[in-house]
Amino acid sequence: MREKVRDLLKSGRVDVFLAYRQVDGHPLPQAFTLDNMEDLEHLVTGPARYPLDKMASRLAKAKPELKIGLLTRECTQRGLNVLATWNQLDPDRIETLGIGCCPSQLHHGADCSHLVPEKVGAHKLEIGIDNRAKPQELDALSQEERFRRWSYEFSKCIKCYGCRNICPVCFCTECSLENQELISGKSLPPEMPIFHLARAAHMAGRCVDCGLCEEACPMDIPLRLLYAQVGRIVDGLFDYQPGADTTLSPFTFLGEQVTLEIKPLEEAQEA
Repeated sequence: MREKVRDLLKSGRVDVFLAYRQVDGHPLPQAFTLDNMEDLEHLVTGPARYPLDKMASRLAKAKPELKIGLLTRECTQRGLNVLATWNQLDPDRIETLGIGCCPSQLHHGADCSHLVPEKVGAHKLEIGIDNRAKPQELDALSQEERFRRWSYEFSKCIKCYGCRNICPVCFCTECSLENQELISGKSLPPEMPIFHLARAAHMAGRCVDCGLCEEACPMDIPLRLLYAQVGRIVDGLFDYQPGADTTLSPFTFLGEQVTLEIKPLEEAQEA
């Protein structure tokens, strides 16, 4: 891997390569360039979980002329595909080197064995959401039960913004989660369920199921499961799986006609 990165830099195919460097026993993100080629001796492929695709998009936004290389897992490649469809990256200026992943059978698209959630405690099983559950398992619960359990999970939120900050496909210039007219910045936990439902809506058609959000959450909120639920809706409506390829997201263009039927208030109340 080190020789491949060295060749990419020396040949000029990339100006910078994003990978990991071993620092005091910990693999941390590192930008390798011709100026720090000696650091390639410390390059490692993991185990590490940082959004290199997000770092690439930030670099590309600051310096569009850069040719960027990076290590990719399958989830990273899905993230790059989504970023390309939303014009956050030019795929012609991206070079990737894939690294092996440990497949998990827990969720579709899971790549890393350590993403399998640990067994949850009895209290959480009784009143909250089991992180290990599959989206279909929640369908067996009544709407009231699902709302009660998700409300418990959302009530633990300390509004650290870790889920947003780590997310590789979260790139809005102005974040609605910080809009004081929508979500108060003074209350903890944030008003339920506006904070997390606003973010879930933004994940529709974007989430690549990398699991970084749930990994970063200090309160163990099952965010991956929440976004998987949203993904099921998008897939059912549009037959679209974010990041599977560079097909345009259904949320990036307008259709020829409006298909949403809005019922009169009286009719909706009767229903």
